[in-house]
Amino acid sequence: MRISVNWLKEFVDPKLTPEAIGDALTMAGFEVEEIEERRSWADGVVVGKVLDRQPHPDADKLSICTVEIGDAEASTIVCGAANVRADIFVPVAKVNTYLPQVDLKIKLRKVRGVASSGMICSLAELGLAKESEGIHIFEAPDLKVGQDVRPLLGLDDTVLDLSSTANRADALSMVGIAREVAAITGAELTLPIQDATKPANAKSHVEIALSEPKACPIYIGTTLEQIKIGPSPAWLKQRLEASGTRSINNVVDITNYVLLEWGQPLHAFDLDRLTRGTDTTVSVRFGKPDETLTTLDGQERQLKNQTLAITANDVPVALAGVMGGEDSEVQEDTQNVFLEAAFFDAAVIRRSARSQGLRTEASARYERGVNPAELELAAKRAIQLMVELADAKLTYQQDERTEVGKITPTRTVGLRLKRVQQILGNYIAEDGTVATLSAADVEDTLVRLGCSLTADGEGAWIVTVPAYRYRDLEREIDLIEEVARLFGYNRFGNTLPQQTSRGRLSPEAALARQLRAAFRGAGLTEVLHYSLTNPAPQRVVLENPLFTEYSALRSDLLSGLIDGFQSNLENGNGPLNAFEIGHVFINEAGQLNEYERIGGILGGNAANGQWGGTTTPMTWYEAKGVLDAVFQQVGLTVDYRADSEDERLHPGRTASLWVRGRTRLGTFGQLHPRLRQERDLPEEVYVFELNWSAIATCLVSDRFRAPKFKSYSTYPGSDRDIAFYAPLDVSVADLEKLIARTGGQLLETVTLFDEYKGQGVPDGQRSLAFRMLYRASDRTLTDQDIDPLQDKIRAALEKKFKVTLRS
Repeated sequence: MRISVNWLKEFVDPKLTPEAIGDALTMAGFEVEEIEERRSWADGVVVGKVLDRQPHPDADKLSICTVEIGDAEASTIVCGAANVRADIFVPVAKVNTYLPQVDLKIKLRKVRGVASSGMICSLAELGLAKESEGIHIFEAPDLKVGQDVRPLLGLDDTVLDLSSTANRADALSMVGIAREVAAITGAELTLPIQDATKPANAKSHVEIALSEPKACPIYIGTTLEQIKIGPSPAWLKQRLEASGTRSINNVVDITNYVLLEWGQPLHAFDLDRLTRGTDTTVSVRFGKPDETLTTLDGQERQLKNQTLAITANDVPVALAGVMGGEDSEVQEDTQNVFLEAAFFDAAVIRRSARSQGLRTEASARYERGVNPAELELAAKRAIQLMVELADAKLTYQQDERTEVGKITPTRTVGLRLKRVQQILGNYIAEDGTVATLSAADVEDTLVRLGCSLTADGEGAWIVTVPAYRYRDLEREIDLIEEVARLFGYNRFGNTLPQQTSRGRLSPEAALARQLRAAFRGAGLTEVLHYSLTNPAPQRVVLENPLFTEYSALRSDLLSGLIDGFQSNLENGNGPLNAFEIGHVFINEAGQLNEYERIGGILGGNAANGQWGGTTTPMTWYEAKGVLDAVFQQVGLTVDYRADSEDERLHPGRTASLWVRGRTRLGTFGQLHPRLRQERDLPEEVYVFELNWSAIATCLVSDRFRAPKFKSYSTYPGSDRDIAFYAPLDVSVADLEKLIARTGGQLLETVTLFDEYKGQGVPDGQRSLAFRMLYRASDRTLTDQDIDPLQDKIRAALEKKFKVTLRS
């Protein structure tokens, strides 16, 4: 927000320079982005009187003017403006004056052979307008030739360009910043509070009815008649211009002025255009899809069910809290005005403004939260200004409030002195000594903020928060932050604690690092996707999304990884072998739960057309080998079981992953051919999604155990093969577990090296061949050691799985 220092000093005068005020606000948590010193814009520009104007002999569009500027002799100035004439007062830039807004230094020079000593200025050349059709002509009476033009143009001012945090709704007003400056400096605060003006109680043609009590709990409608529309006085125009607002006419300017002063948006309707000569009911409701409204910017807008509208006899006339309608705007022939001062719910206005893709000064304030306790004060201020500046006659006022609107927002928060001292520590006093905050320091700081304190035992208070800070002072820590902010962050000590402990990673963080390193070592690249995605069945949809395409929370990682894989191929970057660790959100029986998952995708032709590279796609076993390498790296033994729950995966090439036979780790499988064709992906693409909590449960506890050393055997191993026919419904994983369990400690590894289904194999069966490697740590094994184990394995397979041995 742009803060005029001259305007600010009407409310609070801290006896500080604008730079010092900016520094004080910055140290209190407000960022002063720029200090605009407007005095330099017209330094050396004075009031001049044009005594005579003659056409230039060599140029049709130039004039030779004799201008009195307070010097001993009148100056001759060549001017190209069409509106220059004799007997007018104008701003004149004297010789050697520098105009920073147009980067021009005035010099004595000849223009078409005529010497010109100075320049008659337009508002654009003084930085007060983007464009000007001609020079500026002063209309004020009692002007003195040679006087400084800056007080006349509002350039004897400094503007602070201030930004505040989103929780400080009160900081979007001059009154709010004045309160802040008064609290920081201790200066006296004077607010522009007006006495109530009594209406004439004439019969009104407007009745207010509130049909959406949550969206609009307060609506004050005021009828003002016999208004004289015209330009605003210079002081009002200058303050609006300093704040970055264009002057329109006195009535509209007053509503904008009160918006800037109190932070309360107002809207003025042309009463006659609003009512159309009939009794009218003004109401607030949500829009209907078939309704349209042309707003003040000339755009025809299609209303939506999230759009909050002001209606007259159920016909939309304005976007509530955002922008008025063109058909009921105040114009030059307006004689009667209906003034709206309303309180709208912040979330409702945010959704309403976004539904129209529109954000205004009014909606920005409603979105942060307007103070309903000062709504009536802002309305009184606007009425008083309209009476003074537009000769308005107050004839009727209706203050309509729902049960919610009748409640003044207030809050009480408990505060403990010991907690304040514990959080903030010691501070450096003015004499350089180290001191601790006292109860008097805390009380003085909070009272200056507008809080009231009631003792609640020794060193404790019950703090009543003022209505204008209701939205951001909610907890004890908020009050402690306010004490630190106003007392001065820079005054508190910055020494580290004397006793420090050595930092370390938590077991979960250490495991996450190890997993990332294992995936990278296996050739996968870590990627990140947004947690927000497009809406789809089973996904959690946001009530107030930023964009439609990001209006839901993701329920898995695979969708984003598949999109990323496709995007890399379409951009010519080859297949994306990647993994991601992130959060997913699932609605389970009406309860929103958040889980952490590990997802990955790999496949395609990794050579990507390079010289000598393979052109065969990745096989299921190669992809499984990559995942197994990661599991082996972190010390996790995983079993694979056939699975077909996910419709996106191939029903015959998908497995669920289990640890110790009881804990489900996740899913691994190949993308379904139908999905692959829809996305135009390579022949074989594989994905996996793992449950982080299951991995952590299995591995974190082992991180605290000292690793046990196991030496490698120095003796050679001996391998044996076994081949048999097995039923199709018997999984290889079950066969491997039985072989490993039966082989005992001498059996080192079991590997499937052949599978065959077809001619020569009995129906309903397949041929499998396993290779078993035996090894001892203390000797070379002989046939007498191995043959009994082989016989035992054959017998176990025949008994449990009814296999038929081939060898």
